[in-house]
Amino acid sequence: MRRILLAALLAATSLATANAGDILIHGGPIHTGVDAAPTAQAVLIRDDRILFVGDLKSAQAQAAKGAQDIDLKGAAAYPGFVDAHAHLTGIGLRELTLNLDQVKSVAELVAMVKAYAAAHPDGAIYGRGWIETHWPEKRFPNRADLDAAAPGRIIVLGRSDGHASVASSAALAKARITAATAAPAGGQILKGTDGQPDGMLIDHAQELLEGVIPPPGEALKREALRKAGQLYASRGWTGIDNMSVMADDLALLRDEAVKGAFHIRVDNYMDPSGAAEVLAKGPTSDTTGLIRTRGIKLYMDGALGSRGAALLEPYSDAEGLGLILTPRDQGLALMKQAKAAGAQVAMHAIGDRGNRLVLDWFDETLAGDKAARWRIEHAQIVADTDLPRFAKLGVIASMQPSHAIGDLFFAPARLGKHRLHEGYRWKDFLTAGVVVAAGSDAPVEVGDPRIEFYAAVHRHSLDGFANADWHLDEAVTRAQALKMLTLAPAYAVFREKELGTLEVGKKADVTAFSKDLMTVEPKEILTAQPVLTVVDGKVVFQRQP
Repeated sequence: MRRILLAALLAATSLATANAGDILIHGGPIHTGVDAAPTAQAVLIRDDRILFVGDLKSAQAQAAKGAQDIDLKGAAAYPGFVDAHAHLTGIGLRELTLNLDQVKSVAELVAMVKAYAAAHPDGAIYGRGWIETHWPEKRFPNRADLDAAAPGRIIVLGRSDGHASVASSAALAKARITAATAAPAGGQILKGTDGQPDGMLIDHAQELLEGVIPPPGEALKREALRKAGQLYASRGWTGIDNMSVMADDLALLRDEAVKGAFHIRVDNYMDPSGAAEVLAKGPTSDTTGLIRTRGIKLYMDGALGSRGAALLEPYSDAEGLGLILTPRDQGLALMKQAKAAGAQVAMHAIGDRGNRLVLDWFDETLAGDKAARWRIEHAQIVADTDLPRFAKLGVIASMQPSHAIGDLFFAPARLGKHRLHEGYRWKDFLTAGVVVAAGSDAPVEVGDPRIEFYAAVHRHSLDGFANADWHLDEAVTRAQALKMLTLAPAYAVFREKELGTLEVGKKADVTAFSKDLMTVEPKEILTAQPVLTVVDGKVVFQRQP
């Protein structure tokens, strides 16, 4: 899959935007996302708006002389796909540092670190992307593994979900983490049988490593943002909801867009440390219209894989109820500021206890204001009694379909079979009238719209595996999946009147793939190649024939 994505990037004719003007798209099935007229023969774009959707002859008759003619040659077009939850800087940095998202064992992790250390003999080593749930060793990596790979080197490797890291002995020593070090609230320092830290730091305990790895400088961050924008355009994404954004990253992103070096839409939800502007002014947009700031991103609990998700009952495979990462007083104070400013709150919640608490806090703060469109990010494990509260409170379920097809290999062990029906409840949410906006959580996941669509409609692993524990009845229809990746993300950022469907007068954002995701066999979804990405009436990616 990774090779396919890189090939797509290299095969692009250009990632620079073409001149605005008339663009006629035709020559393949066009799915509009409009229930009353779900398909069309052609879409005509003028400047940044859709001028016509319908039959080809009428579109040709209205097109200006010299219009850019794009023949899909059998490929299928859709409203622009939007990743409703991802981390833009992290996506770019993953491509520029030690990327561990394909590591399949502790042994392979050690080999990769060893090779990277040999190629980079100086300085600290940072990487991200590993996840141990499929590894044959059936354990987390530890400091002994890293010490064996590169003795004496400072090494910190982040788990794919960002909720845990493993550090070498040298890194622990520099951070002064010892057997006597107390874990901060909302964090854990895992220890070996000898009582010494084994290198694994969970959630807020990772903050103890601050300064051990030099933070990326401005030049590297700029490169990362450009790389992420280019990569996402080449995958067919026209927009992204950018989560946990730092103030300096937002400033760089705005600058890159003004310079014409960034071309997809970004709606930013700020980390509390950088949220002063949005909490004072409310939602804003830059001069290009591409970079907007919507609200703040908060964390209620940790991740299921590292047992940090907050559960109502203890984990089935270990002691404990998980972690609460935001104190109640702090969370409610920030929510009240956001409400006063008209800013959205997006809060991470994975466990059933975590989701219940977020709903409680939202209910207390919003006081019946369903129009605020506050969001719960992930909403992975939700108790039966809490699911209807999403619709009652007007809360958006911002979910990542790919999480299910990864997590369901280990979720039965974490939750026990009696709670599995609470997990990854896309269909139940939709049936209850809840808006489900789909995303990827990249760089936690790959960040590929094909994977998210496939997971939503098929609910099998990428190699076709599933069993009774996976609750295949929670898979959604293709029409529902399309809305989850197009219209629902538009609604989630108050832009459903401008984006999310191919309709006359709306902004011209279009995604096209070589195969029709609405009709091909599920496994074929993963092999459909991105062929065209249009944002604001400009071609930002087009694959060569």
